[in-house]
Amino acid sequence: MFEKKKKSEVTERILKVNELLRQELGTILLRDFESPENTIVTLTSVDTAPNLQQAKIYISVMPEEESIKVLKLLGREVYEMQQELNKRLNMRPVPRIEWLLEETGKAQTIEEILDKIKEGK
Repeated sequence: MFEKKKKSEVTERILKVNELLRQELGTILLRDFESPENTIVTLTSVDTAPNLQQAKIYISVMPEEESIKVLKLLGREVYEMQQELNKRLNMRPVPRIEWLLEETGKAQTIEEILDKIKEGK
């Protein structure tokens, strides 16, 4: 008989998948994605569905005025990035990625920290 997986086992697997996707997509963004000039795109978090069919990828963009533009660019390149993930990851299914903007509060906090660092130099 098949045993039902415990909730903690499923949660632990999702956390591992989230981290794996974060690392791989971060690498793909750094290497292959051309963001608009003077724009910083940061992958902030990943939220994979329990059935592993879809993953919401949260990004922050600085300056925030470029957020929509970057989101559109990522949307256009989602197929290529998905194909690259399929090649890199030894798992099936590889979750379908969906790009979303991080809440502005978190992005604002990051921006404030970066400003403080600049002032210190």
